[in-house]
This record gives sequence, C-alpha cells and structure tokens, in this order.
Amino acid sequence: MSEIEELSQFLALDMRLDVKALALQQTLGLTGTTDGRHLLINTPCIVKNLCQLLNDSQNSVAKDASLALINLSADEEVIPALLAEATNIVEHMLKIISNPEHNLADPACMVLSNLTRSKLGSEKVFQSMDGNLDKYVDIFCQEKYNKKGARLHYLASVLSNLSQLPAVRSYILDPSRSCLQRLVSFTDYKDSISRRGAILGLIKNCCFETDHHEFLLSEAVDLLPKLLIPLAGPEEFDEEDNDKLPIDLQYLGEEKTREPDPDIRKMLLEALTQLCATKFGREYLRSKNTYVILRELHKWEKNENVLVILEHLVNILIRFEHEIGHDNLKEVEIPDEITEKFNALEPAL
Repeated sequence: MSEIEELSQFLALDMRLDVKALALQQTLGLTGTTDGRHLLINTPCIVKNLCQLLNDSQNSVAKDASLALINLSADEEVIPALLAEATNIVEHMLKIISNPEHNLADPACMVLSNLTRSKLGSEKVFQSMDGNLDKYVDIFCQEKYNKKGARLHYLASVLSNLSQLPAVRSYILDPSRSCLQRLVSFTDYKDSISRRGAILGLIKNCCFETDHHEFLLSEAVDLLPKLLIPLAGPEEFDEEDNDKLPIDLQYLGEEKTREPDPDIRKMLLEALTQLCATKFGREYLRSKNTYVILRELHKWEKNENVLVILEHLVNILIRFEHEIGHDNLKEVEIPDEITEKFNALEPAL
C-alpha cells in the first residue's frame, strides 16, 4: 500500500480526531500543487472520503475537507476524474446546498461553481438536479434560506455556468416557468458583486436566443429596465425624453449612481447588443428611448473596453432599419461594423 493510499484510510468519519485532523492537513497541503492534486485524484476513495468529512461533527475537520475539495475542483485537469460516478461529489454538494441547516453550503456552492465551468461539469450538475432547476433558483432567491449564515452568492455562478447549455437556456426561457422573472431582479443587487455579475452572465447568455427576444422584452420579464437601470445616472431629461423611457427609469433622482464595476457595465451593454440582433429588439429599444441613457453613459464612461461596446450599440440604435436591411443580424452576412461584436460574443460562463 502506498503512502497516499494509507493517507486515504485516515480520512474517515469514525477515525480518531487527532489522526483524522493530521491526515486532512497533509491532504490539504497536497491540493496546493499540481502534482499533489493529480496524486490525490488518482487514489481511490480520497474524494469520496473528503465528501463524507463535510458532515463531520468537528467543524474544523469539515472546513478543511471543504477547502481541499475547492482546491481540487479549481484544477480543470482533474475535473473529469472528480465527476466520476464513484465520487458522488455533485450529489453531495447539491444535498448540502439544499439543507438549510448545513454550515458549509457556501463552500459547496464554490465547488459546484468550479465544476460547472466546463461543459462536462455543467451537464453532470444539471443532470443531477433531475430537471428541477427551479428548486435551486428558489433557494438562491431566498436570501435567508440557510439558517447558519451562508449567503449562497456562488450559487449565482453555478446558475450562470449552467446557462452555457442550450437545454438550460430553454428551461430558463420557458414562459410557463417564473425562473427568469425571479433572477432578473438581481441585476442591481447591491450586496454582492459576484451575485449580480453572475446573474448578468446568465441573462446575457439567454439574450443569444433570438427566438425569445419578444418574451425577454415583454411585460412578463420586463428585461429592458433591469439592464438600463444599472447604467443610468442622476441626469435629468426633458419631459418629452422622460415620457418615452420605461416607467422605472423616469425620475431616478440626484442620488442615483451607476454600476461601479466596468466588467458588469460591459456585460449589461453586451446583453443589450444581443437584443439588437433582431429587428423587434432594435425597434423596442428605440421606442423606449434607450439612446438617451446610453448617451449620458457615454459622457461619463472612462473605461476603453466598455466604450467600444457602448459605441457599437449606439451605432446600431441610431441607424434606420432600411440601412441595416435585415430582421435578424445573425442569419445573414452584413457589414463588419454591425456584426463584429456578435461574432465575438458566444454564450459563455
């Protein structure tokens, strides 16, 4: 028996505490290096035993086991082995997240966030949810779901990563569900940049589905104001311009501030750009006076990467439809100045 196999035997719930704690410290140290992670992942029962230790009665043991799993799942090369049937890692994490009394729900979310960065991981997690994504959306939307203080912000990253799958986008965009309607409320969520950023990633991925643009912009979802409010500042408009804006953007007040993170502002603009892929989307954005919000943003914006997307979007909106000439920009070859950004943006994590 090798030393690493012997180590795995000490990672058991019924092992003496001092022995178990020492074995965990060694294991945690190994997860800090590439060679160590590969050594662990190729040793039978290591991952399974670490998952079981998440339920250890000693908090320090359970926490160290969760840190080891986070480190392992952060290594893309070991993810396929982590997802092997024998480990049951996904099922363990989903069970912990679903348990409102478990104090390691946040680390469990981090593990799944790491695993779902790959398509393989996303497929495995969605499959393990047994077609009930609503359950986890419900958990995510209840800010005090976990009674032990877990905030579950990284569950947003899991949902966002899952949206790289067409099947998940179809699920989220199903008008008979209220899935998307509940998630869009987090685009301006002040308490967590990771939560609002990840949900915006999910929304942006859904905006690639041009067949659903009318649904996304309908009263049922009311997506446009959710994307524009974080981009709006305290500027006042004349009565004519103000009346054309969505009601939620009228009279925002002098205390209104814009989204402070440039990456999130960029994602908001990319989502709006995707909505402009269809004639319906372009005409709807024009009818709601989107241009005046973008005009004021342009005066304020300093980030060059954001400005590139912003100017591209404005260029689309100020054109007449006969100049563009096509209902759906994704179905035809048209001038580069209109389409270059569409080609660059793929549904992503």
